[in-house]
Amino acid sequence: MSVVGFDLGNESCVVAVARQRGIDVVLNDESKRETPAIVCFGEKQRFLGTAGAASSMMNPKNTISQIKRLIGRQFSDHELQQDLKALPFTVTEGPDGFPLIHAWYLGESRTFTPTQLLAMVLSDMKSIAEKNLNAAVVDCCIGIPVYFTDLQRRAVLDAATIAGLHPLRLLHETTATALAYGIYKTDLPENDQINVAFVDIGHASMQVCIAGFKKGQLKILAHSFDRSLGGRDFDEALFLYFAAKFKEEYKIDVYQNAKACLRLRAACEKLKKVLSANPEAPLNIECLMEEKDVRGFIKREDFEKISIPILERVGKPLEKALSEAGLTVENIHSVEVVGSGSRVPAIIRILTEFFGKEPRRTMNASECVAKGCALECAILSPTFKVREFQLLEEEEVEVPVVKEPAKEGNKMDTDEASSDAVPTTESDVNMQDAKGGTDVPGAENGAPDSGDNPVQMETDAKAEAPKKKVKKTIIPVVEHIHGGMCPTDVQKATEKEFEMALQDRVMEETKDKKNAVEAYVYDMRNKLHGKYQEFVTDPEREGLTAKLQEVEDWLYEDGEDETKGVYIAKLEELKKQGDPIEERYKEYTERGPVIDQLVYCINSYRDAVVSNDPKFNHIDLAEKQKVLNECVEAEAWLREKKQHQDSLPKYATPALLSADLRRKAEALDRFARPIMTKPKPAKPATPETPTPAPPQGGGNGTTNTDPNENAGAASSEAPAADEEPMDTEKPEIA
Repeated sequence: MSVVGFDLGNESCVVAVARQRGIDVVLNDESKRETPAIVCFGEKQRFLGTAGAASSMMNPKNTISQIKRLIGRQFSDHELQQDLKALPFTVTEGPDGFPLIHAWYLGESRTFTPTQLLAMVLSDMKSIAEKNLNAAVVDCCIGIPVYFTDLQRRAVLDAATIAGLHPLRLLHETTATALAYGIYKTDLPENDQINVAFVDIGHASMQVCIAGFKKGQLKILAHSFDRSLGGRDFDEALFLYFAAKFKEEYKIDVYQNAKACLRLRAACEKLKKVLSANPEAPLNIECLMEEKDVRGFIKREDFEKISIPILERVGKPLEKALSEAGLTVENIHSVEVVGSGSRVPAIIRILTEFFGKEPRRTMNASECVAKGCALECAILSPTFKVREFQLLEEEEVEVPVVKEPAKEGNKMDTDEASSDAVPTTESDVNMQDAKGGTDVPGAENGAPDSGDNPVQMETDAKAEAPKKKVKKTIIPVVEHIHGGMCPTDVQKATEKEFEMALQDRVMEETKDKKNAVEAYVYDMRNKLHGKYQEFVTDPEREGLTAKLQEVEDWLYEDGEDETKGVYIAKLEELKKQGDPIEERYKEYTERGPVIDQLVYCINSYRDAVVSNDPKFNHIDLAEKQKVLNECVEAEAWLREKKQHQDSLPKYATPALLSADLRRKAEALDRFARPIMTKPKPAKPATPETPTPAPPQGGGNGTTNTDPNENAGAASSEAPAADEEPMDTEKPEIA
C-alpha cells in the first residue's frame, strides 16, 4: 500500500512519501523538489511539469497553468474573470456554464475541462512518486485549500480518479501544516494547551489557521482566508509598474504580445525575490519586444508603495481567525509562516505588528503541506505505525440523509437507490411516523389512540381488513451534481488520459531512439580516430565513416521526424559495421586480466597437489595426479592460444576470446575443487566406560536427570533450524 502526500499548488507541486523513519520529499526527473503545475500541449505529445515549464516561452498559447484556480468555478465567476486576464491561453464558456480550455494538440484544436488538466498534473505527480518508490501508487492524501467549495472538492476527487489515484482523504493545507508541525514536537505540554497561528501565503491565496496543541493532540480552532491574496499579486504589481514604464520610455506595449507578457512576468517574479533580501534591484530583459532591450530599477520602499492595496488586505484574515477562535493575540503562543509568498519583508512586518511577536520559520515553507499529507496518509494506512497523535478538526458540513419509510406502491430497491436521496427534515419524519409509520401505534386512517385495549382493536382491524395484492415497483434514483462529472464522463476522461499518456510514452521512446542514433554517430566517429584507431583497417574506417556521415545527413533531413522502428533499424544497420571493431577493442582490454585469472587458478591447484601440506595427505595420489594432468592440459591450451593471438595484428579477428578463457578456468575449478576439498575421514569412536544408571522411581524424592530426555523435550518445542521468526512489526514513523 502506497503512503504518499500530494501538495497541489497553484504554481508548483510537491510529492512526499513515508519511509520507515520519517517523511521524505522526493525528487523529479530533473532532481528538483518542486515541480511546476503546468501542462504544455505540443504537436505530438504533452509536456508535463518541468518539461512543460521549459516549453512555455516557446508555446505560451498551448501552455496551461493556474489550473487550481480554474476547477469547480463558473465561467462567469468574477474572480475567475480576473484571473483569465493574465493567462495567455484561450478559455471559453462551456455549455454547462463552466470554463473550457482550448489548445492545439495532435494537429487539431482540442478542448479540455479544468478537471482533466488537473488529472494530468496528478498523473505527473503519481509518476514521480512511483519512480522513487519503484512501486505502484494508488492510495494517497491530497492537500486542498480550506476555502474550496464542495464542487471544487468533487473536482479534485474526479481528477484523482482519472489519474488512477484513490485519495484516502482531502486534507486542508493549513491542517496538514499544523499536523507536520505538531507530530514532531517533543516539548508539547501535558495539560495546558498552547495556541499556534499558521499563516500560509501561497502563490495565489492566503490562509490562516489557529491550532491548539497538547501532547499527542492537535485541535483546529479556526480557519480564515483570502482567496486572491498571494505572491502573484506582488508580481502583478511589479508587472503593471514596469509595463507602464516601458510603454513610456521604450514605446512598447507588452500587452500586445503574449510572449513579452510572460517574459516580463517571469522577470518581475525574480525581481520580487531579489527585493526580499536586498534594498534595491535592477531589471534587464534583452529583446523583450520589437528587438528592444529594456532596463529598469526599483527600490524596496517603492515596491512596498505600489503594493499598499495588497498589504492592507493581510490583516482581515488574521482578525477573523482570532475572532472565530475566541482568542486574543495574548493567547497566541507563536506564529508560524509558510508559503512561497510569505518571504516579502512587508508581510513579516505586518504579522509582527499584529501579533506582537516575531513570526517563526521553523518549517520548510514549500514542503510542509506535502509532508503533512503524507503523515495523514500514514496514519490512515495499516502499513505504518505512527506516533500516537490525535487530530481534532471540525468536519465538513454534510447533507443529512433520512430514509423515508417505504410505502405500498412506491417501494425502492435498496440496491438501486442512491445514498444521496432527497433530504427530509426532522419534522417531516415525525409527521410520517404519526400518519402511517410502523413505529408509531395507532388506529386506521390516523385515528387517535383511545387507550381502551388498543391491542385488541388493532387485532380486530387486521382480522376484518381484506388482503390486497401489492405490486412492487423499483424507482431508480440518480444523483446529479450541477457542474460535477457523472460516472460515465469520468470513465471517458480516464480513457482519454490513458490514450494521451500512451502517446507521450511512445514519443519519448521515439526521441530516445533518435538520440541513440545521433549519439552513436558522433561517438563512433571520434573513436575511429582515437582509441579504435589500431583496431580497424583503413578500408573499414573509410567505409564506416562514410556510413556515419550518410546517417547524420539523413537525421537532419528526411529522418528528422520518423517512427521509433525506423530509428531502431538505422542503429542496427550502423552497429553491423561498428560492433566488430568494438569487439576487438573490448577483447584486447579484457584479455590480460582474464588470462591472469586462469593462470592463478592453474598455479593454485598445481601447488596444492605437489606440496607436502598435511591437510592434503588424505587425498589419494591417483586423484591428485588427475588434478595435475588437468592443470598441465589447461596450461598447454593457454600457451598455444596465446602464441597464436600474439601473432595477430590488433585489427584482426581475435583467436583467444575472454569468454573461452573464463570457461576454461571454470572447467578446471569444477573438476579440481571436489577432489582437493574432500574432507578427511572421521576417526573411529573411542569406547567409554559405562556409568551406572541412576536409581529408578521410588518415594525418596529422586527425579530422572537423563540429559538426552530433557534435551529431547526441549527440542520438541524449538523451531526448526531453517525457520525464521515471523516479523510482525510495522515500520514506524516519527
